[in-house]
Amino acid sequence: MDAVRVALLREVLAGTQWPGAARRFAGSLRHSVVPAGGNLLLVGTEQYEPWHMAAHLVDEAAWSGLPELAPTLVRHRVRPGLPPHLSVGLGRLTAARRGHTLLVVAPQQPGAALLERVHDARRAGATVLSLHCGDPDLAALAHDALSVPEEDCELDLDTVQHLVGAAAGENSLPAQRGPRRLRDRLARLADQLTAPPPSGW
Repeated sequence: MDAVRVALLREVLAGTQWPGAARRFAGSLRHSVVPAGGNLLLVGTEQYEPWHMAAHLVDEAAWSGLPELAPTLVRHRVRPGLPPHLSVGLGRLTAARRGHTLLVVAPQQPGAALLERVHDARRAGATVLSLHCGDPDLAALAHDALSVPEEDCELDLDTVQHLVGAAAGENSLPAQRGPRRLRDRLARLADQLTAPPPSGW
């Protein structure tokens, strides 16, 4: 989802909790990884790999000038012959410690094995953040969590991932605007989209 569509999505959801909740959670993510120089580990459940969240964060890292937002995607199953960035298995969580951030995206209940690894990473000093659908065990393990209950009829976890990914690269909360707010925001986003990426990308 591109930045203009995210802006329109925010307009549609204006008056609900979701734009503000996504910005708050994205702020927690940013404040965890930027001072630590990155070390962001992104993991899903055995049934779900958060490819879209990884792509959003890579894009935001490039456009915002915050390379620390680019995650390492940790996978439950790694097939031989894949490039290094697609070959990071669950063993990587064992090395997580203070200065690492573990972002867990779980549209369904995570298995006991993943919860145990997340618990171990937290105990070793890693910051744990989670996007989930109301799982109490994952919520209890996370330092900060954003929950999208399955019965919520406003939006789903995929949509929240778009909102969080877009907000992660924002350096500050948007200013309150008058009647032309949407037009102003679209103009600002158009400027961001046409600006060259930071050097080194």
